[in-house]
Amino acid sequence: MDWWLAKYWSINPMLAVAWVLWVIVSVVLHELGHGLAAIRRGDDTPRLTGHMTWNPMVHMGGWSLIMFALFGFTWGMMPVDPSRFRGRYADAYVAFAGPMVNLALFALCTVLAVLWIVFAKGVPDPLNSNMRILLTVGVFINIVLFLFNLLPVPPLDGWRILSNFSRPYARLWQGENGAVIGMIAFALVFFVIGGRIAGFGMNLAGDIIASGVRLFR
Repeated sequence: MDWWLAKYWSINPMLAVAWVLWVIVSVVLHELGHGLAAIRRGDDTPRLTGHMTWNPMVHMGGWSLIMFALFGFTWGMMPVDPSRFRGRYADAYVAFAGPMVNLALFALCTVLAVLWIVFAKGVPDPLNSNMRILLTVGVFINIVLFLFNLLPVPPLDGWRILSNFSRPYARLWQGENGAVIGMIAFALVFFVIGGRIAGFGMNLAGDIIASGVRLFR
């Protein structure tokens, strides 16, 4: 099996560069979104632990970066203390903040991609095509991160959001049985639904960019 980075590089070096760049940037900003939301809800843990930083090593850690190097996907972590949160639905607010950052990045990259395609026709290659790839990958990665993280299984953000609104759902994942159920559910989501979300995200990214370009014709 080909190494994912070598495969992307063989297709187009810019594809490999854009993938690495956007995954790291999107994960870091996602975690910072959680941290800022937690601080706004009364929990200073993100700042006290030194996680309000742009440093990917702080948010992703060694194992996460190794997984990224090996398989092209990764995760981040933002320490928070829900017992310090103010507000009944503060946990959901903090959990939702991360995916919302990805949604904002998705929207920004979409607008920039459309504007670049429409108004940068005179820009010669490789700059023209490289920018298209960079922005399109940003659109794809962030819509996938947004959708995937909203799935309601631990440790994804959707689990915390739904648990904050439903006590029976929160109790489902408590205890040893809950941990086992969570591991099985996440494995099924990752290996079965994850690929479908990626495919849907790829099609959605292309369709939205194409629709935006058509508005200028």
